[in-house]
Amino acid sequence: MKKLLLTTAAAMVLPSLALAACPAVTVADAQGVAAGAYPQQYDLSEFQTAASCELGFAENPALAELNARIKGNPDLPPLAERLPAEPLVVAPYEAVGSYGGTFEALSNATESGTSDFLSVRHVNLVRYSDDLQTIVPNVAKSWEWNADFTQLTVHLRKGHKWSDGAPFTAEDVVFWYDNLMMDTNVIAEAKGYALAGDEPMEVVALDDTTVQFNLKAPKPGLLETFAATYVQPFLPKHFFGQFHPAITADADQKAKDLGYEGGYDLIKAYYGNSDWMDTPSPMLTAGDKLAGLPKNTTPTLESHILVEETAEGRQYVANPYFFMVDTAGNQLPYINELNENYIGDAEVRNLKLINGEVTYKSQAVSLDSAPLLLENQEKGGYKIDIKPTIAMTTLAFNVTHEDEAQRAVFNDLKFRTAMSVAIDRNELNETVYFGMGQPQQHVGFSPLPEFIDGKWKGHEIGFDPERAKALLDEIGLVDQDGDGMRDLPGGGRFLLNWQFATQATPAAAAELIARNWSDVGVETQIKEVTSDEYRSAQSANQLQVLSWVAGQPAGTSLGDNQLWVPPYSDYFGIRPAMGWAEYLSSDGAAGIEPPVWAKDLMADLATYQSSVPGSDASKAAAASMVETMTGNLLILGTVLAPAPIYRDAALKNVPEFKTSSYEYYRTYPYRPQQWFLAE
Repeated sequence: MKKLLLTTAAAMVLPSLALAACPAVTVADAQGVAAGAYPQQYDLSEFQTAASCELGFAENPALAELNARIKGNPDLPPLAERLPAEPLVVAPYEAVGSYGGTFEALSNATESGTSDFLSVRHVNLVRYSDDLQTIVPNVAKSWEWNADFTQLTVHLRKGHKWSDGAPFTAEDVVFWYDNLMMDTNVIAEAKGYALAGDEPMEVVALDDTTVQFNLKAPKPGLLETFAATYVQPFLPKHFFGQFHPAITADADQKAKDLGYEGGYDLIKAYYGNSDWMDTPSPMLTAGDKLAGLPKNTTPTLESHILVEETAEGRQYVANPYFFMVDTAGNQLPYINELNENYIGDAEVRNLKLINGEVTYKSQAVSLDSAPLLLENQEKGGYKIDIKPTIAMTTLAFNVTHEDEAQRAVFNDLKFRTAMSVAIDRNELNETVYFGMGQPQQHVGFSPLPEFIDGKWKGHEIGFDPERAKALLDEIGLVDQDGDGMRDLPGGGRFLLNWQFATQATPAAAAELIARNWSDVGVETQIKEVTSDEYRSAQSANQLQVLSWVAGQPAGTSLGDNQLWVPPYSDYFGIRPAMGWAEYLSSDGAAGIEPPVWAKDLMADLATYQSSVPGSDASKAAAASMVETMTGNLLILGTVLAPAPIYRDAALKNVPEFKTSSYEYYRTYPYRPQQWFLAE
């Protein structure tokens, strides 16, 4: 690979001596070079000073060919014009990698089981390091808070570019906030993480590389939101702005000329109507209009960009303007292409894993498949690690169900208590999770902070079917017709129809719990559905029983309120209180008013999110949140169990994961841009 020198002002201040080539520093071998301010990475000037060298740069020789597959991209300028003035210098884990290859991913369907694959190419202003404690720069070069956490100033990298070569500036952050997040024509209701004290933030571009978030109330968790979630606080103004009616006078006409009703309609074709970054692109939705669109997909800062999408999957190629290099000066990513295939059937997915047809997978690989996967490791040429998780399968009852008789039952704490103690979690652990898990109640935070009484993890989880029967009798849920099953207090059959998706609830777990409930006289029928079917029914408020994984680190809850306010998750999680959420969003004009305890929980959350982390006020609010959430048993925990992580043995520079979880955004802390495929 031909090297070039990228001269920077920082490099000019190095000692005036003949500088040697930079050592190829890795995490495994620092070669005597001091660590930077943040683990496993450096800013360019920092690295050159530490190593007494001037870094030359090299590119993937296949980039021109890959770039030609990106619709709308011009021919590539020289690498020096594509990298930022100070690229992020990444120390690979084991070795400087080699370019090439295709990363084979496996998902359930569009927007189903896809977050693991999303995280492979993900970037954000900041990220968690692989210790899952230290927040480090990523897209942002640096940042600082004011004293009371009401002003966050973020510094970007000079010369950073979008995947089409257009400049990335602070205006792209302002555009994301003002013209997408806060525009009800795009997103109907502002997300909690985008507010502070329930009020909009002021996002200001101080100059091209400096953006400031001014908050109406302290919100120290804003940075954690950017570090640990899929939320990317930037979108290309140069691309979307031409169709945005608030920015461009003839935006609607431009959109109409391309076959859309107006500018907002066209924007939604690219961006969808939510902040989820995995909505179908125009390649799947535009039909005949695709040919007239300026690009097939939105320009990105991620390591790879979408170039093809069908109902069967998606293909990505390396971003030729990506902002990271390794310590030998090679532009990342190493892997040329990403290929995502959709397989809805769990058995077929497992077969592909066993056959070694997948490069990496964690999401929707359940522990019950581990024995078969472990048995075939050598033959399939892959490796399996069993790692702790943060979230577990949880259950809930629809407390805003349209049927008033059922809703009254679901809202009774005695009913929820009975259904909790009717579950034999020890048997569940032994039969479904091979005894590797820990029976536990849902407490909101996971792991539970040390300053909160650990008793809540064991709250009402003891298997006691006789107590369950007595509680059900107390609320009038008794067998009135002599068929052995309980009827509604006012008469009529009480039947729980439980629809579940194996992405979040193992079938064996659903079968055992349904049997436990039926054993205490609550007739329960289960039906396996796809993730999309489950979410659609949940959104329509049609489900009686809800089940999905839930749990969140305390740091993430500083900026994200979803697990603590109605309906208690987003579209992709467990939402047992759709009517309460509707009441709150409509200021009482619609929906069902939440109970006092739910309002108290929201008040405690507001205190927690606005308090200095670790302060007495913060700890007291967090403890009260756990007591309220767990004491009311709105969401029932089951077993916190580990989960398998699968990877091709040829995939290199992959460290030991601390956890198999979505809650730190899966692969993001482990720097997949420096993963590579050995020949």
